[in-house]
Amino acid sequence: MFRRTLLLSLLIAAQAGAQTLLPLDSRPATRVLPALIAGLGGGTPHVPPTVLLGNAGQEANPALLAAWLSTQPTDGPLIASLDALAYGGLVQSRRSPLTAAQALARLEPLREWHKRTGQPILAFITLPREPDATDRARNLDVARTMLDWAAAEDFAQLDITWDDALPGSPAPAEGAALAKEAADRGLTNVRVYPGADEVLSMLVARALAPQEKTVRVEYSDPKAALAVIKYEGIPLTQSAANHAAGSGFTVTEEANADLTLYVFNGGDPRKSALRISALLRRGPVAVADVEKVNLGNSRLWADLTTLRQHANLRALAAWGTPGNNLGSALAHAKLALNNPDPLRQDALLAREYANDVIYSTELRAALRKAVPEKELDTPQGQAELLRLAQNYFPLRIGNEYVLEDAALPWGRSFEWDFDLQAR
Repeated sequence: MFRRTLLLSLLIAAQAGAQTLLPLDSRPATRVLPALIAGLGGGTPHVPPTVLLGNAGQEANPALLAAWLSTQPTDGPLIASLDALAYGGLVQSRRSPLTAAQALARLEPLREWHKRTGQPILAFITLPREPDATDRARNLDVARTMLDWAAAEDFAQLDITWDDALPGSPAPAEGAALAKEAADRGLTNVRVYPGADEVLSMLVARALAPQEKTVRVEYSDPKAALAVIKYEGIPLTQSAANHAAGSGFTVTEEANADLTLYVFNGGDPRKSALRISALLRRGPVAVADVEKVNLGNSRLWADLTTLRQHANLRALAAWGTPGNNLGSALAHAKLALNNPDPLRQDALLAREYANDVIYSTELRAALRKAVPEKELDTPQGQAELLRLAQNYFPLRIGNEYVLEDAALPWGRSFEWDFDLQAR
């Protein structure tokens, strides 16, 4: 089994430049961010146009996605969300009326692609959140069948993750049962852990930078890090370990680790900013701000910006759940340690700052104050977003960036999409 896994890793590494991505849905966090991470080395990943992917109200068309896949280059690996094909997206995976057999039939083009091209597939599938899931047994049956596909080497890597597990959710127990089954079957190409939106980025990191790196994780509040966190049902320390392994890192306590991941999970933000500044003098640092869900700590980032240290980070994340932030920061950092194109690295850091700091800590609240949520998906609402956003730019990281355009792609205030241009 070790020999098989090693050979798969070598094959992925040899072909990583021609990566094809099949995102979970059309949100910027699941489509744009993974593609930008994949492009850090200078290549151009192949990603479906937004119109082919699912959104809040419309599922992706599996036939069109399969047709798109059949036209893509076949000289590199495929990184795929199984929910996108099986159900039409993350939202639809919770409420789809399909039977397990129908969902599995939609996934067959992946096995056909693998047989036709001989290229590896790195895939992930989610266990849905409660109370939104309407047919948990169906989703679990499909996920369990994916273990069979992994055993048959249809997948070089299969990640089974669970989405937004609030207290009482059956997903952690379902995941534990699947993890035990995978271990009992000796499936070293299967990982099971909490996650969703960040997983494609993590698989991208493992495909494009398969060489193991070490990471030392430091918390602003080490005691609080031992507590079970919202949406995952596990301690923050375990979530960090899961996302580190999922991104291709080995966690270590050694001071000379390849990366330090500083996790802000509460406490004095000014003290944390000074600590991050000190860590940066020692080596590469990424920051995951997980103190609150979907909301960065404005004081932490203001102090880091005053110190001009935000520009020296390898990655930053503050946009989502703790797992979202840990996974996306680690995935970006893994590629940032792999000789990235310096202009693309600076541009991606600027995008993360604009999204995770500017939008999540200030701009979203200003937009909600100015425009009722039900009026956001109108020309007037979109225009107000752009007007308000211009107050926060230009933004300087290494280069200076101006905001060319901004929009609310799902017609809601939770996420925005935008165009930054260096000048």
